[in-house]
Amino acid sequence: MAQVLALDFGIKRTGIAASDSLKMIASGLQTIETPKLMDFLKDYISKNDVDSMVVGQPRHVDGQLMALERNILWLIEDLQKEFPGIEIIRIDERFSSKMATQAISKSHLNKKQKQSKGLIDKVSATLILQDYLNRL
Repeated sequence: MAQVLALDFGIKRTGIAASDSLKMIASGLQTIETPKLMDFLKDYISKNDVDSMVVGQPRHVDGQLMALERNILWLIEDLQKEFPGIEIIRIDERFSSKMATQAISKSHLNKKQKQSKGLIDKVSATLILQDYLNRL
């Protein structure tokens, strides 16, 4: 079976997570500088069987879309052109960064590791993906 990838898109960095082949467990892959995202995805997808991609949809607490959504829509257009056989799925990512921060604060990492913004992005992508997998 194929994997599902998840992206927690940001202007500077994007967190990336992948499912196992049974689509049950999400694992954080890495955080990458957003300008290098497409090259990373091309390489990863060429080496792994991926059939869908979950892209977080950032919303304010009241449900309104955040301004970042415009950039995400441009990314999705590029993804659909580059990977026409991969389904793009949107999922509400409200509170994912806050939940990631809370999970990291409870971990056994040192203070410097806990403050890594890249770690928050990767954990956020993992939480977004696990939320999606739980709905399957």
